[in-house]
Amino acid sequence: MTQSGVRENESRQGVRQEPGPGETTSATGDTPSGLSGEGRPRRTRRLLRWSAAVLALLILGTAGAGYLYYRHLNGNIKKDALNLGDNKVAAPTPNAAGQTPLNILLIGSDARDSKENQKLGGARETFGAAPLADVQMLLHLSADRTNMSVISMPRDTLVKIPKCTDPDDGKVYPGTQGRTMTNQSLGNGGPGCTVATWQELTGIHIDHFVMVDFAGVVSMADAVGGVPVCVDANIHSRTSDGKGSGLKLEKGTSYIQGEQALQWLRTRYGFEDGSDLARAKAQHMYMNAMVRQLRENATLSSPNKLRRLAEEATRALTVDPGLDTVKKLYDLSDELRKVEPERITMTTMPNRYVGARVEPTEDAEQLFRLVREDIALDGKDKDGKKAAEKASADPAAADDEIPVQVRNGTRTDTLAAARGRASRVAGLLTEQGFAQAVADTNGSWSEERTVVRYPSADLEGDAQRVAEALGIPLSSVKRSTDVSGVTLVVGADWREGTAYKAPKRNDKTPKSADALNGADDKACMHVNPDFTW
Repeated sequence: MTQSGVRENESRQGVRQEPGPGETTSATGDTPSGLSGEGRPRRTRRLLRWSAAVLALLILGTAGAGYLYYRHLNGNIKKDALNLGDNKVAAPTPNAAGQTPLNILLIGSDARDSKENQKLGGARETFGAAPLADVQMLLHLSADRTNMSVISMPRDTLVKIPKCTDPDDGKVYPGTQGRTMTNQSLGNGGPGCTVATWQELTGIHIDHFVMVDFAGVVSMADAVGGVPVCVDANIHSRTSDGKGSGLKLEKGTSYIQGEQALQWLRTRYGFEDGSDLARAKAQHMYMNAMVRQLRENATLSSPNKLRRLAEEATRALTVDPGLDTVKKLYDLSDELRKVEPERITMTTMPNRYVGARVEPTEDAEQLFRLVREDIALDGKDKDGKKAAEKASADPAAADDEIPVQVRNGTRTDTLAAARGRASRVAGLLTEQGFAQAVADTNGSWSEERTVVRYPSADLEGDAQRVAEALGIPLSSVKRSTDVSGVTLVVGADWREGTAYKAPKRNDKTPKSADALNGADDKACMHVNPDFTW
């Protein structure tokens, strides 16, 4: 990917959230977490473009078919490839109604590719430099469209960036040997490398990405007529030496728009402990309020406002080819708008510090698993959901007519594979009447939990029957294109014995994810007494 102005201007527009006046940033934009006033590590969770992304998606749905005929809107939308990596993650298995979850990666770039973005974002010395993906948020829409989950990743999370190939010029960006900051993925060919990095880390199949520019926050906030926010005391975000966003509000609820909305989203000094964690909390509150405003359609009765919203939304976006028209974006927003605010859950990837950077914790993998398995983060999935899915599967064949391959996946990072497990479990199946069960000893596998995989819908019932015979829960029956028939992988959780004891599952959202419900309209930011007036 070149760093010339033409390509960056036309294809990869976006700007990162900049610090307020007096806050420092490096010329490359690679700002370490650093230390705040009392020596506290700063968490740089820059979620600004989330607001613009949600605005862009929901606005297009609100604007409706009346503006779809404006063909020039399609020309406003910038496009880039979806996935630049070599490895692909299989799409999730459809539910009983044939629906699949939808995963969209929201990206905010720090590229200084327009005078307007420079004016709003500062750091003119970085004009034309390789962009960084300073904001990354995964939006997960459930298969049944009843709930939505959001996971944000801190910009300085240490990850392995995979090899990426730029489809425009064929340039190959080698994968990193060790771990590096996730925001550098955008410079390795474009947003498609950020998508590839997420898939490698989480195992979550990503359907689309949306990258939003900095200036769009201001213009769309103006067009929507303001967003209500709350502070528990008068606030002025300004330090004695000139640091801060400049935000000045009175106690209570205020409707903010334009550059004042930008100040709210950038404010760190004055909110709670002055950390980026507090800033992220304020941004979540803003997003919640914005979504409620748009759903209620309270400020969008004017055709002129609708037209302006559509114009600003399309100008703000860079998307993958699957979302490259207003019609596609409208269809997507229509799906998103099916979810009521009280079923929206926003989280931040649980992490711990490694020096000035962060890395995912065990709780992060728990969060990723819930998304992979389409489990609602608000804990309100209906009881009996799995039973309904079982009942909908094609009837299983007779046990002695079901071919089953059994693999030994008991190897772990610290333990060698338990000898003979594939043959032993295949024998258990044979004893129960599965005459075509055989051990596959031609490979080496590693699986944390025992799983039954099947390649196509017509074998789902057979796979469920195998699981039932061995006491394996239906949640461990997975559709996969990596197998050619019903395949049982004996995991590290079944290294010995003849009876499978399913480990107790914890399907709760970790507390460390800082979950916030979309219907919470009582939230109010606490103001640090040193910043009141």
